[in-house]
Amino acid sequence: MHCPFCGTHDTKVTDSRLVAEGDQVRRRRQCVACGERFTTYETAELVMPRVVKGDGSRETFDESKLRAGMLRALEKRPVSAESIEAAVERIRQTLRARGEREIHARDIGEEVMHALKRLDQVAYIRFASVYRRFQDIDEFRAEIDRLAQEPSFRPDDPQD
Repeated sequence: MHCPFCGTHDTKVTDSRLVAEGDQVRRRRQCVACGERFTTYETAELVMPRVVKGDGSRETFDESKLRAGMLRALEKRPVSAESIEAAVERIRQTLRARGEREIHARDIGEEVMHALKRLDQVAYIRFASVYRRFQDIDEFRAEIDRLAQEPSFRPDDPQD
């Protein structure tokens, strides 16, 4: 690591600590040449898998697209921003944990559906209607009936 003050490449670490819930290392450094102290932050650069679209084309994973799709489904719903961000992060971790170089867009869609089902059932139905291309009200009704049959679904319970 070079010194930001004098440019020398000889620095020493005086202290290291985990920060950001263990996802980052904060290091206090001191330049051997000029004696100035400075702080650096170290994070792992994790590469997300490439996304294989329905038409066979490939693109880089875009977290903003994931978040935008979820926010569209959750628009005007009583779900906190923290819950949404936590769900986005869980999806990213799940996709990264697969260890695959490529992932199909439909698999990402299924992860989003699973997350939305836990966050808000109305948002889940909204997303499902677009994602599964519902053609008529009978398909909506069938999906709502499936959702209502799940043991974890209780419409009067507050969301966690």
